[in-house]
Order: sequence, then C-alpha cells, then structure tokens
Amino acid sequence: MTGKTILILGGGVGGIVTANALRKQLGVEHRVIVADKRAEYVFTPSLLWVMVGWRRPQQITKDLRRLLRPDVELVAAEAQEIDLDGARVRSSNGDLNYDYLVVALGADLSPAAMPGFGEAAYTPFNLEGASGLWLALQRFEGGRLGILVSGVPYKCPAAPYEMALLLDDHLRQRGIREKCELQVYTPEPLPMSVAGPAMGHAVVSMLESKQIHFNPQLQPMRIDAERQELIFTNRDAAPFDFLAATPPHRAPPVAQESSLANEVGWVPVDRCTLQTCAENVYAIGDVTHVTLANGKPLPKAGVFADGQAHTVARRIAADIQGAGALAEYNGLGYCWIETGSGSAGFASGQFYAEPDPLVPLPRSGRMWHWGKILFEQYWLGEGVTRGVSRLGLNLGGKVFGVPVGL
Repeated sequence: MTGKTILILGGGVGGIVTANALRKQLGVEHRVIVADKRAEYVFTPSLLWVMVGWRRPQQITKDLRRLLRPDVELVAAEAQEIDLDGARVRSSNGDLNYDYLVVALGADLSPAAMPGFGEAAYTPFNLEGASGLWLALQRFEGGRLGILVSGVPYKCPAAPYEMALLLDDHLRQRGIREKCELQVYTPEPLPMSVAGPAMGHAVVSMLESKQIHFNPQLQPMRIDAERQELIFTNRDAAPFDFLAATPPHRAPPVAQESSLANEVGWVPVDRCTLQTCAENVYAIGDVTHVTLANGKPLPKAGVFADGQAHTVARRIAADIQGAGALAEYNGLGYCWIETGSGSAGFASGQFYAEPDPLVPLPRSGRMWHWGKILFEQYWLGEGVTRGVSRLGLNLGGKVFGVPVGL
C-alpha cells in the first residue's frame, strides 16, 4: 500500500486526539504530522485556576511532544497559507504536503478588536492573561468589579460565569467581599443559551445566590480606560474599578484567508462528518462553524473538538484502508461549572437533539470539582497518549465515571 500523509494543523485538544487516534489505527507506512507554532500545550480548562492562584503557569503547561505518540511527527511551524489545489500548506518552516488535511487551529483571541480592551481589561483566556489577572487581583481592595463578555462566539460557554463565581469565592476568602460589587455584562440573553433556557436560568440563580448581578443583552462598543467605563450601544455607560473580560474571538488568519472559510472567517463543516468544502480536508474544534437543528451554532469547547477528532480519525483511517468511512460525530458534550469553595457543577447532553439540544440541569457538589481535577491529571499526566476512556472517581464508596473521550 502506498503510504499516505495526514497533516494536522494545530496542537490543541483536537489536533492531539486526531494524531494519536490515527497513529493507533494506521500502519507505519503512513505519516501523521502535527504542525503547531508553539509546540507547547496549555491545559486551558485550568486557566481560571491560575486566575485565582490555585495553579501556577508551569503546572498546566506541557511539551507537546510528550502528549503525542512517539511515531507522530511534530513540526514547530506556523501555518501561513492553505493551498488546496497544490495539497500543501505553506508554513514558517517550509511547505508541508498532505494527502489528508485536518484543520484544528482553534480560535484566536483578538483583544484589539475592542477599543480600550488592552488598556483596561484583564483576561484569563490565555496563560499570560490569567497570570496577569492574578497579580492584579492581589492589589484590588474593593469596589465595582465588572465581568464582561465582549462578544460572541467565544471559547467555553461557561467560562465567564465560572470567572464570576471564582472571583466571588476569592474575594470571600480574602475577607473583602462585602466591599465589592460584582456585575456581569453580556450580549447573551442567558448564560449558555444554546443549552436551553432552563440551563441559563439555573446559572443565573447560581450568580444571584452569590449576589452577583447579571446584565444580559448588552452590546459593548468600547472600553473607556481613562474614565474606567464600559460603553454600550444600548444602555448607559457602566463604571468599574476592576475589569475581568472575555476578549473578542476570531478565526486564525490562515483559516480566514483560505477558501474554506465563510464570510466571517470560520470554517463550515458537515456536522456529522466534519468534511469541509474541499475533498480530503476536514476541520474540527473551535475553528469550525457547525449549525444545530435550531439554527444556533455548536459552542466552541474542547469536548466537541475531542469527539470530532475521533470521528475524523476513523473516517480517514477507513478511507485509507478501503473500509468505507462510516463514522459520524454524534454531538455529545459535557462541561464543568466551577462554583467556588471546592464545588463544581457538571452537565452533559446531546447537542444534536432536535428541535433543541437536550442538556439536563447540572449536577453539583464537591465530587464534580474532584472530577475536574482528575480530568486535568489525565491530560497533563499524559493519559491522552494511552487511550484511557473514562476516569473513575470513588467518593464515599460510590464510583462515578467521568468520560474523557478517548
């Protein structure tokens, strides 16, 4: 059999899982290549723990090579142009040819897209930002703390609301919560609205139980750093003394500039096969645009990149082996919602259900916080290279299975 080359752009969750699954399913005559500009993996679900001092940056980073099977090739390169006609990707480390291409580049943070963001806001959405927020938080002694969602879509639908709950917990631990007013500002009608109104109202109740004010359906226009005000198009300005924010998100330039992208830069795919408009080219994870039955987009979250990665790996392997590419992604998803004080909520559901996603209300308690810790240990402990499918959590004589997608 003539060897094939599968090129995977991006070394996040989707890229790692795709590469390891393909390497497990294909013979050594086939090449599996991951191209990533940093060749370093950051466990992004723990960035909020860095924000409140529960983790140090070095505890949630890993050499990407250690998370890939030994016979996966890793190229430290930034993709610069996708040449579909030539079946190659031009990169900062030369041309990379492929027989199959998997675009798993994620979403880029674009704080410059909102005037004033860089001057006035702290963000936990990357490692540098989370570390900076933690340092700034130590100097905060009270006042109006704003939590801003600057626009949609953004990575991890629960993140801004976890941010608010964890900041509340941190201020209580410091004994200054009574000196602070917490306000959440968002363009969304409800938190995690794609999961349905019941889920959204449940999260609002979590916020209100902590005296965190929820301000929905606002359209932020800019941040006035000098006056320390949020400027909206549809309400009066809101003052703040400290601002923690979700930055605008954009598709990476190489995706935006390719013929794979839609008018706003994301890559549309078939929701079941993850096939793009080009033959033998797939896209997974945050870089994609997947339309649900109710017309809303599938959220951008690592759990979906994980499931999609397995589907794409099986389809490519089956196609190479002549077995028929029958695997389809089923739209299952789950997430944690950290609530502080060592507790968390956990919700899972079927996002491809019709007419709307079917996501029951989150279960909450200390065991789910420990489940997230186990999930972190699984990834950073390199369990991802071994193909473990579930984490067992024994609490009070009961064993709970936490799915990890592998």
